[in-house]
Amino acid sequence: MKVKAHIVSLFIFTLCIPSKGISQKLSAKDYIESFKEDAVKEMCLNRIPASIVLAQAMFESANGNSELAKNANNHFGIKCKKEWCGESYSKDDEEAQECFRKYCSVLESYTDHSTFLKTRPRYAFLFEIPVTDYKSWCVGLKEAGYATDPKYAKRLIDIIE
Repeated sequence: MKVKAHIVSLFIFTLCIPSKGISQKLSAKDYIESFKEDAVKEMCLNRIPASIVLAQAMFESANGNSELAKNANNHFGIKCKKEWCGESYSKDDEEAQECFRKYCSVLESYTDHSTFLKTRPRYAFLFEIPVTDYKSWCVGLKEAGYATDPKYAKRLIDIIE
């Protein structure tokens, strides 16, 4: 009888412990704490401001809480495109069942985001902007067509500030 009571007590105790799992949403502060080192790494390796990397990831993935982030480790909303030969994840976006890139890890998503920006000619001008000028990067990303949201630059700036 005592063993059964201890098992029940242990079960109730574990239900009361908060977790960072699927059931609990990450806050902006939690997201930054979890991924700031990855963003700084991308800045050092690829000259993309860490503030931009984090702001885009936070916006595109709802601080890592979106369906795409949870099911595909895609924190930047990057679609498959023709050249993608990795795994994919389908979900409704601007059109029904669009193809999004699926990654093995969040870090892989961050690395691919850098590659995505560095290998597309329409983003080349961004790399002439100092890494300290996040506002120009935000405006440039919008002008280059990274997102269709007309307020994309302002939204990123608001996240950074």
